[in-house]
Amino acid sequence: MISGFEKLNEAKRFVQSKVPTFPDFLIVLGSGLSNLLNEIQVETEISYQDIPHVVQTSVEGHVSRLVVGKLGGVRVACMQGRLHFYEGLKMEEVVFPFRVFGMCGAKVFFLTNAAGALHPDMQPADLVLIKDHINLMGTNPLVGKNLDSLGTRFPDMTHLYDPELRGIVSQTAKKLAMELREGIYVGLHGPSYETPAEIRMYQILGGDVVGMSTVPEAIALHHMGKRVVAVSCVTNLAAGVSPTPLEHSEVSETAKKVQTKFCALVRESIQSMETKL
Repeated sequence: MISGFEKLNEAKRFVQSKVPTFPDFLIVLGSGLSNLLNEIQVETEISYQDIPHVVQTSVEGHVSRLVVGKLGGVRVACMQGRLHFYEGLKMEEVVFPFRVFGMCGAKVFFLTNAAGALHPDMQPADLVLIKDHINLMGTNPLVGKNLDSLGTRFPDMTHLYDPELRGIVSQTAKKLAMELREGIYVGLHGPSYETPAEIRMYQILGGDVVGMSTVPEAIALHHMGKRVVAVSCVTNLAAGVSPTPLEHSEVSETAKKVQTKFCALVRESIQSMETKL
């Protein structure tokens, strides 16, 4: 039976056959960032279904492809669509594409997501720079036999969200006269939204925003020695914070409204990172 590492190498060889020189920067186009593709001078597009061993997403509205090109003069790769643990996948399947693109040569991963706010002073369309996370998904992408060629068995997570990259994003927001909060992301299994009692617990634990992605890939990438920075787009107030029941359509509508400023923050931050790193 083919091993996990052999699968990764097979996928890596395929991607490299399409993109021989992989960009240093990879952006995950979470909710609110789809318009960023309109600004990219596209060089190559690869459907996830063409990459060996990559599972297809079942989430409505999540296109599954890798787009490579230039954004504001900087060569980048963009993941349009990601896999989620709540789809019934194994953690190794969720993080597989990230590991492949990391093996291909991506060095900096700019992760984005839609998230629920845990505090009443937050508003839909707020942007939150993630400084840390609390993993409440019930498992970890590093469980099982360690892939020693990727990273150590027991990686330290103190600086998972790269302090220097966070500083660049923060300074970029100031330059753009854009309010950017900083907070702790609580990663949950999903797919059901949280109960008010659970939200109160997450508040007590110190969380600021809550969501169903980002944590697995951040851990897997840090394990590989990659640099990670992440921004959440607040699309709704979490259960109990707002008296209104949560609906996925609310998340989608808010994400659309914030696209312009979200795209500007990512584009300008990537340009600054290229000059400073």
